[in-house]
Amino acid sequence: MRAMMSSQTSRDLFDQQRADWQQDPAGAFDAWLASQQFRQSSADVYRVQWGRFLEWMATRHKTILSVDTGTISEFVAGLDVKKPQRLRYLRLIERVLDHVRQIELASTNPARFIAQDGEAAWRNARENEPTGFLDPAERTAILARLFAPLTEHSAAKRWREYRDRALVAVFLGGGLKTGDAIALTLDATTPGSEWLTIEADNPMFTRVTRLAPFAVDVLSAWLESRREAGLPGQLVFPGSPSGRPMHKATILRAVDAIVAAAGIPETRAQRASPQTLRNTFAADRFEQGVNAELVGQWLGFMQPISAGRLHRAWQMWVDRETSAGHEALHERA
Repeated sequence: MRAMMSSQTSRDLFDQQRADWQQDPAGAFDAWLASQQFRQSSADVYRVQWGRFLEWMATRHKTILSVDTGTISEFVAGLDVKKPQRLRYLRLIERVLDHVRQIELASTNPARFIAQDGEAAWRNARENEPTGFLDPAERTAILARLFAPLTEHSAAKRWREYRDRALVAVFLGGGLKTGDAIALTLDATTPGSEWLTIEADNPMFTRVTRLAPFAVDVLSAWLESRREAGLPGQLVFPGSPSGRPMHKATILRAVDAIVAAAGIPETRAQRASPQTLRNTFAADRFEQGVNAELVGQWLGFMQPISAGRLHRAWQMWVDRETSAGHEALHERA
């Protein structure tokens, strides 16, 4: 009997909370915020975000209990903010709806469907930069930098410069991600080979990629330098003479330094990141007529749709570059 009473009390309390969210969603949200122990600054931001969502629901004649996926998707997609801010709005809504609908299956949360949808409209933020690629002149400038005489004279600095050049080479000429490069081991390739094996924790996801000829040369030069320096461990790209792994931040700085030395920032507004180099690897293969599915396999995409999306982004980029070139010619004429 006591258990039955306890269960009934819990249900009564929950029903009361549901009624609070229905009748006074702003007040109920404040009570929920207080229970979450957020910093005051964070709570203030969340309160503004929630108020904006409530105003939107009111214009659509929805309540916190009747709001659906379409309404949430329309709200988030219409926000005049960048994608990371849109995601914060969506995560807040998802978290609140989890609380409100805690007696239902979690999969019924309409915000979660949108967060998990890679093609959702909210991801197409106006302020987001289109997928970036290097143009032929920028790519040529970086290649020239990779084969320029070394500027460092001390042995310690020389091996680091060889290493950093090889990092750029495997991004631009092999399509690796920073995580791939950090974990790459010496048994992944041999000097002079055009094939590179990228191991994964799950053997099913281990893949190979085909290096561009320039990347083969630059990586081979680094492997020889690494051998001569007597660096310990099995990592292709150690972060120190002790052989410890590189940090992602160190890789980003190394790429930025080579990109800057190539003069790219002087003519390019967007940052040429490892991802830009990886995209350019794919673009170079698309230009050569390699089919998108094979390029996707080299990049490590799990699904063909990802390769197709990147191929479309490249085509759009080519169209923009071609259009901009025509406009420049017209202006000069």
